[in-house]
Amino acid sequence: MKIGTIILAAGDSSRMGGEPKQLINYKGQSLLRRVTESALALQRGPVVVVLGANRMEIVPELSDLPITLVDNPRWPTGQASSLKTGLAALYLTHKDIEFVLVLHVDQPLVSLGLLLHMLDVQMEQGKGIVACRYDTQLSVPALFHRDYITELLQLEGDKGVKWVIVKHRNDCSEVPFEAGAIDLDSKRDLELFQQVSMEL
Repeated sequence: MKIGTIILAAGDSSRMGGEPKQLINYKGQSLLRRVTESALALQRGPVVVVLGANRMEIVPELSDLPITLVDNPRWPTGQASSLKTGLAALYLTHKDIEFVLVLHVDQPLVSLGLLLHMLDVQMEQGKGIVACRYDTQLSVPALFHRDYITELLQLEGDKGVKWVIVKHRNDCSEVPFEAGAIDLDSKRDLELFQQVSMEL
């Protein structure tokens, strides 16, 4: 199974008071470095990281890794533009990918173990989508068969991959991932996570 991974890391962290959340440190690594290394550890295909805001600060964090960095000048228009940028970068150079894995940078507890489990579930159940369930939603990390690339490219604005997941619920396997609800969007999120992570 050849997988192309897209890591969405273009946001401006406006609710963090300007500090790039991509560079927040957790267990000795930035959030961006952690998720990128997990994706690389799959050893299943190319990894693309989509950047936008704070690019100059973020690039050095990944400069030594065998990944493709792409810029999304339209990042303020919403997440869909970053997804499209990542898909274009993947498909231009790797037309043989079978699946696309979409990751966010602000879920600190995504691990290689979780990603491997998602692949196992896909192999066992044979569905075209594998998505993670937390709170009341099915969302990222999410794995899509290449048949869904055209539909992903049609997303606009702030519509993320969950729109495609919900639409094709009958072709989606669920992976429980309650820790996915930990999503560092604001300074308050970060403070709460830092308190809890001391115990992890």
